[in-house]
Amino acid sequence: MTSHVVRATEPERETDRLSRRFADVCAGLGDGADIFAPDVFLDLNMPVWRFQLRGPEAWAAQVRELTHGPIHIDVTRTVATESGFVTEHEEHQLVDGSDLSARRLWLCDVSDGRIVEATCFCTGEWDEALRARHQMEAPMLRSWGWAK
Repeated sequence: MTSHVVRATEPERETDRLSRRFADVCAGLGDGADIFAPDVFLDLNMPVWRFQLRGPEAWAAQVRELTHGPIHIDVTRTVATESGFVTEHEEHQLVDGSDLSARRLWLCDVSDGRIVEATCFCTGEWDEALRARHQMEAPMLRSWGWAK
């Protein structure tokens, strides 16, 4: 049996690095000045709200405002695009002993190794009761995370 190693190209490694670091920034680990352009534009679309921000500092302030407990983010996949990448995050935040989860899809444009624009589509936060109800009423055929 022949085995072979598939090596990531430099752009793929850069996409993976940016995607992973972006997830860390979304979890509150730094303001993202190392991965965001100074005038990065962020457009967040949530189930019943939408807001837009400009700059790493504005993003860091928004993350602080939305964070109410420890956060863990899994990057479930990242796909390179002609202008940057698309990445899918599954976030878990522990709030008052309850695990809140959210799934987010980010479309990120990159220039000179920095994210210049990021558009997010978010499911909103799901608590344990909603995940259990969903599992009973609409079980998933495929799963990337908690709905196994």
